[in-house]
Amino acid sequence: MESKDAMAALAALAQETRLSIFRLLVRVGPEGIPAGTIGGTLAVPAATLSFHLKELSHAGLVSSRQEGRFIYYSTDYDRMAALMTFLTENCCKGMPQACLSVMETALVGCCTPQSRRKSARSKS
Repeated sequence: MESKDAMAALAALAQETRLSIFRLLVRVGPEGIPAGTIGGTLAVPAATLSFHLKELSHAGLVSSRQEGRFIYYSTDYDRMAALMTFLTENCCKGMPQACLSVMETALVGCCTPQSRRKSARSKS
């Protein structure tokens, strides 16, 4: 991840509503939830929610998909992992594998990166 990409992601998360949206999406997992459910859960009006989801999407932190009349939003776990890697790549006195192995293990335990989900779907 480039510095400018990390700054865009961090700037998107540096706002209370967007951080709450992102954390909710992380909790619900890779399948995501409809925009209306996000708004209802967090008590965010539709117009405001749309703005914040757009900001998170432009930062590459969330993705969307249309299913019928609903737009589902989900965390881009690959992008989240890249940001976490960027933030910790110089930790532990130049031996980031100590930090990264803990994070990678945690991510694999909760959420499959999108690249692996896509290949798993194509095999089904």
